[in-house]
Amino acid sequence: MEREEFLSVYRHSLAHILAKAVIELFGIENVQYAIGPQIADGFYYDFILPRTISTEDFDMIENKMREILKRKEDFTVREVSREEALELFRGQKFKTELIEDLPADEKLTIYYTGEDFVDLCRGPHVENAQQLLSCAFKIKSVSGAYWRGDEKRDSLQRIYVYAFPSKDELKAHLHMIQEAMERDHKKIGAQLDLFMFDETAPGMPYWLPRGWKMYQALLKYSREVQERHGYTEIAAPLVNNKKLWLISGHWAHYVNNMFMVPGISGWLAADAEIPGVLDNLQEGIAEPQAVKMLAGSALYNRETEDTMAAKPMNCPNAMMTYKRTIHSYKELPIRYSEYDVLHRKEKSGQMNGLFRVQEFRQDDDHTFVMESQIEQEIADIIAIADEIYSTFGVTYRAEFSTRPDDFMGDIEVWNRAEAALKKILDDKYGEGGYEINEGDGAFYGPKIDLQIKDALGREWQCGTIQLDFQLPHNFGLTYQAQDGTLEMPVVIHRAIYGSLERFIGIIIENFKGIFPFWLSPYQVGIVPIREEHNEYAKKVADLLQENGIRAEADYSDRNMKEKIKTFKNYKDPYIIVLGDREASEETVSINLRGSNRQIQNVPLSDFVRMCRKMNEEHSLELIDSVE
Repeated sequence: MEREEFLSVYRHSLAHILAKAVIELFGIENVQYAIGPQIADGFYYDFILPRTISTEDFDMIENKMREILKRKEDFTVREVSREEALELFRGQKFKTELIEDLPADEKLTIYYTGEDFVDLCRGPHVENAQQLLSCAFKIKSVSGAYWRGDEKRDSLQRIYVYAFPSKDELKAHLHMIQEAMERDHKKIGAQLDLFMFDETAPGMPYWLPRGWKMYQALLKYSREVQERHGYTEIAAPLVNNKKLWLISGHWAHYVNNMFMVPGISGWLAADAEIPGVLDNLQEGIAEPQAVKMLAGSALYNRETEDTMAAKPMNCPNAMMTYKRTIHSYKELPIRYSEYDVLHRKEKSGQMNGLFRVQEFRQDDDHTFVMESQIEQEIADIIAIADEIYSTFGVTYRAEFSTRPDDFMGDIEVWNRAEAALKKILDDKYGEGGYEINEGDGAFYGPKIDLQIKDALGREWQCGTIQLDFQLPHNFGLTYQAQDGTLEMPVVIHRAIYGSLERFIGIIIENFKGIFPFWLSPYQVGIVPIREEHNEYAKKVADLLQENGIRAEADYSDRNMKEKIKTFKNYKDPYIIVLGDREASEETVSINLRGSNRQIQNVPLSDFVRMCRKMNEEHSLELIDSVE
């Protein structure tokens, strides 16, 4: 049996053991049991119970499960008729509903654990509970859930359980969970005063002064790299008229994820013509047919042209920027980078700190090329990705997604584009050095996704390189070829960080809040020992600022140790202490982050040089000695 199949069988079997334990503890007459599927690290089971389960109940439930396992009862399967099944589960509302919803001709199977517990299940399961005795499990948590995910249906208690084949694997997983909790970017972000969220703007981070300095450092680095590679930066409106989204195709494909700014007169007119469309669009749940009807109606041009939407991506604005003038083949490639704010509407349950937000920026770029330039341009993009990811000490792997069934455009162009991407990947990573996702490309072109790995081994899709033949067609983009004819450019959509918010969340967890010098919100904490040293401290702070070094000074009359502790809590890389000797000799004494070491009497000019070197080189390591 393959490991994944084995995990599925034993975890699902343990879910039945959990349900049996809960029923024995609370009595079948007091329990409604729903479903118990396996998940990535174990399983859960949903119940209605006579009281709320708390953490104090976990040991009791786990002990009852172990007691049941020691009985070494058989798991036996029976095929039953619909009538038999309904009789067996009489009084169990969720099982009854599941049975009644099954097709009339579907085979029904039930599984007994011992003689007194039965569950509706397709299986398979282990043959005997004895086979589960060596497995390790631990209740993770209990939370609320709705039957079938519908908030209008019954409210259930969901008991989550970690489950692994051995105690060592469970122990390793619990250690990883603990490490994840310690690295949690939401926790560290609050500790370091980087960002906050408020219910008045769900999923939209407030960047606080310290966090915004780090954000700006990321942007500055991205801009420096892109400028070396010939990119130009643009900025465009954040709210655009509906007409733009109709041309690009986003209105039809992305309206549910867009924040609308409807014109009142327009929507009243639209509502009169298409009942329900006003309410639907305001809630962001428009039916595609209603959208199509509205887009094609006479009312669209007359009364709904004041309808606006916050942009969820930058692509259409880049197309409009290119279209403003006539271009020659001699100008290509034209690279438009863009860091504008984007908004995408998400379901409340999907938002997760900085990892999934409704407002964010991307290090977007749209490059306009001739077909003959595709290979060279994408090779350069991958070189940029190598440089940026290595700066953060992260590794990545590439995935190549090919033509989907619903592709648009000329199949010969697709074939040439895929061949070009494959050659780039083969040259870079070797045949078999990347994953191929057949048929998983965008409808407008093939793509390469760059999956980076974080400190916990999780993968995140950050970078992406997408070829697009459709938007240039939709917007009527052209360039004058060498022979004087008009040709259509190909667009390369590209991001390396991806969402800056998500990327910052990843690096917060990777570095555990102990950022490299160049990225730290403040790089130097300045501690004058007494108030008479404030003048020299101000001179040092000004000099550091002039050299592009982010410094913060505490000029208060607080105790020196309290000042140092404050900067340590913020994880400033260097804390410099300034007293009589330092002021008279123009030196600094440096406390190194993460150690009790101190480097004394460092000439101020040497210290500035150290700091500038780390900023210029974007080094991961902190210089801990003076040459």
